[in-house]
Amino acid sequence: MGFGRRLPEFITGSSSNKFTVTAAAAFIVLSLVLIATVCSPISYLPLKFALSGTKPPEQTCESREQRSSYLKHRSPELPPYLLSKLQEYERRHRRCGPLSESFNTTSPLGTHNDFSDGGDCKFVVYTPSQGLGNRILGLTSTFLFALLTDRVLLVDFSADMDELFCEPFPNSTWLLPGNFPFRSDFYGGWFRDVYSYGKLLEKKEKTASALLQIFLQDKYNEYDKLFFKDENQGFVERVPWLVLIHDGYFIPCLFQMQSFRSELEKLFPDQETVFHHLVKYLFSPSNQAWGQITGFYEAYLAKAEERIGFQIRVFEPKQTPFTAVMKQITSCTQKHRLILPQSDEVTLRNEKSKSILVASLSRKYYEEIDWMYGTRRRQSTGIAVYQASHEGKQHSGDNSHNMKAWMDIYLLSTSDVLVTSSMSTFGYVAAGIAGVKPWIVMIPDPYHPRGANESACERAINLEPCFHFPPWFAYPDPPGTGGPVGRCEDVSWGLKLVGGHKTRR
Repeated sequence: MGFGRRLPEFITGSSSNKFTVTAAAAFIVLSLVLIATVCSPISYLPLKFALSGTKPPEQTCESREQRSSYLKHRSPELPPYLLSKLQEYERRHRRCGPLSESFNTTSPLGTHNDFSDGGDCKFVVYTPSQGLGNRILGLTSTFLFALLTDRVLLVDFSADMDELFCEPFPNSTWLLPGNFPFRSDFYGGWFRDVYSYGKLLEKKEKTASALLQIFLQDKYNEYDKLFFKDENQGFVERVPWLVLIHDGYFIPCLFQMQSFRSELEKLFPDQETVFHHLVKYLFSPSNQAWGQITGFYEAYLAKAEERIGFQIRVFEPKQTPFTAVMKQITSCTQKHRLILPQSDEVTLRNEKSKSILVASLSRKYYEEIDWMYGTRRRQSTGIAVYQASHEGKQHSGDNSHNMKAWMDIYLLSTSDVLVTSSMSTFGYVAAGIAGVKPWIVMIPDPYHPRGANESACERAINLEPCFHFPPWFAYPDPPGTGGPVGRCEDVSWGLKLVGGHKTRR
């Protein structure tokens, strides 16, 4: 029976093991953290408790220790220079981050307008607003910017991101303290008017400030985009506190900047695995999330000889016919023989057993794929189709929704074959973690119609996501010249890292 028919308890259960500790107990726990910081340089702690005193630490991140048994494709070794820079960053984060003495003396906590120069510590605060896939891309991009500019990354997560990830940096936290000044105003109009870098450029003001907002969302204006100009980085570099608002993968633009290009080429000799290395370094499921992911995997996917993941995202479901989407999916799978057609009976009898995972907000796609490849063929082949969740629509500010999305992403990343959707950041993340170049289905879109002769799907040239809204000056000139940046397979106006590949557009 398809998993979409009934969710097991380890997914639907609402056990919340939250509890409150006394002030004395909190003091003891925090003392243990400080001792661990000195004595155990390899301990990764989920450290929300250290800021709020609400729960004890987990001593290990189980997914970081066990994930190699679930992710089928072996990752390339980290380049030695990248490894050394990550180790250097971890030392800086411990020295300057929220659990350090330095942070308590140089951060603006306790005041509302006193932003210190930070001493020798500089920070970039990442604050998200869109869905989980976008957030992971934006956070990955912000971390690389921090790595390039010797800053400490802090993340402004709200309750909808609770318990999704392990802390990535040993003996520290990347969480911005809840009482950080202006935290509730980061998206406010007045904050943008006063602290936005784009606004300062528009007003032709470059007055020294200890705090600056970098606004890079999809509706950013021509002044905001000038952040990606080399000549403007000198001013930004002098500002100790940056608040970066972005939910996409802007790393291709960093490669287009001469001030960063040489360092990036040293960090990533293979420019087609940038995202793969960084996303696996930063994002490991929390123990709670990992229990749900592995529980589903062992129950439904583990015994199959081959796992195929379908990630289906339709941005305009009311204007995009269901039949048109399914036509694209079936054309792709049949043309490239990802799943053999029912008519190929002789080959089917000798085919590997398969588990097909459908990740979609809609249940309709699971039911149709189950009918096509599962129900009709189970008597003669070992094919089973499953769906872990079907939320109907994307929910903002919902921790349960984000947990299910994170579970879907990671389950997709255990696939041997991936079929993803055009323009979907969710699919980009799953492919990046998996280390599998996906087949990208070109989903019909009424606002961006595709040519009549365009293929139903296209194999991604690498694991790099697409930056959907780059500034005009970041496009390579002339196009397709074999530089590090080229056009995306699925978004004609987008940019991605292409390494030595030449792109068609």
